[in-house]
Amino acid sequence: MTEPSDFVVIGENIHATRIVRRKDSRVGTAEDRREAIAFVDPSGTSRWLPVSETEQQSASYLEGKLKHVRLAIQTAMSGAEPDAETALAYLESIVRGQLEGGARFLDVNVDEVSIEGSEQIDAMRWLARTVSSWTTVPVAIDSPSIEVLAAGVEEATRHGAGPPMVNSASVERLEALDLAVQAGGAVVVTATGESGMPSGADDRVANATHIVELAADRGISLDRIHVDPLVFPIAVDGASVTHCLSVYRELRELHGPEIHLTGGISNVSFGLPHRRLLNDAFLVLAIEAGADSGILDPIASPLRRVLTLDRDSLPFRLAIDALTGVDEGCRAYLKAYRAGELESADAVS
Repeated sequence: MTEPSDFVVIGENIHATRIVRRKDSRVGTAEDRREAIAFVDPSGTSRWLPVSETEQQSASYLEGKLKHVRLAIQTAMSGAEPDAETALAYLESIVRGQLEGGARFLDVNVDEVSIEGSEQIDAMRWLARTVSSWTTVPVAIDSPSIEVLAAGVEEATRHGAGPPMVNSASVERLEALDLAVQAGGAVVVTATGESGMPSGADDRVANATHIVELAADRGISLDRIHVDPLVFPIAVDGASVTHCLSVYRELRELHGPEIHLTGGISNVSFGLPHRRLLNDAFLVLAIEAGADSGILDPIASPLRRVLTLDRDSLPFRLAIDALTGVDEGCRAYLKAYRAGELESADAVS
């Protein structure tokens, strides 16, 4: 079994998409009577991050969700004190947590900060520069926009502790591969094909092999490449995990130990209860199949805990069956959830 120190964690939590539900125990009323999110700053002081009027007018807020990283980025960038300094401390506390959890890269994403491309570019430059000032590990610049990706890579290259990771390149997005060449760091390459998303394991292997070859042609060594087979939610595609595990095994056999095999671990559980349980079980399966890297939250899924889970426990077995399609449609898993049978120390979501 993989040792925790051998696994490359790409910390996923510095994303403007991340939410805290308004019913969460962390959300309350600050001393000034504003709705706010409780946190502990890097000095150990308990503080409140106020929820801005802009956030309160968002669709996600009206649905009972706070996009807390977006809120912190927007508040910090506004420069309006004292909230801007509080928001900076909030972001730094997230960064510190990811680092303490063992992250070797910090994935940064600003997609939800604005719908305007120019504002996304400004936010990415600011975030890449700011996060880089707090850490000695490289950032991973993550965006579907090549312009935003390029801006982040440029800023992180100038200010970061090491060459940034580019997340992500594919055969339909070779500009990202060229950015990785310029940056000189690691790159996440995906199994997306020229015509879109793959339909099964064979398509994933073929697409991944092609992009790896294109990366090699550009002088990117295998040890800089992290292949993402594309992890889809099992609530949407019940065969996704089976496909991904097959891809991990085949790519490991094809390319040997140097190449990194990764993936968005938490993607697998979208739309289902007790997400942490499913994420942890998938991480175990992925590592057994050859994955040595993952885009995940090391606070929610610390490797040492995940690798020592009781695999004979009912929650773990139900999660494995749901992930691998034995439990078609996750019916037994959902039945167990409704019956409270997933309530165990290892199954807290």
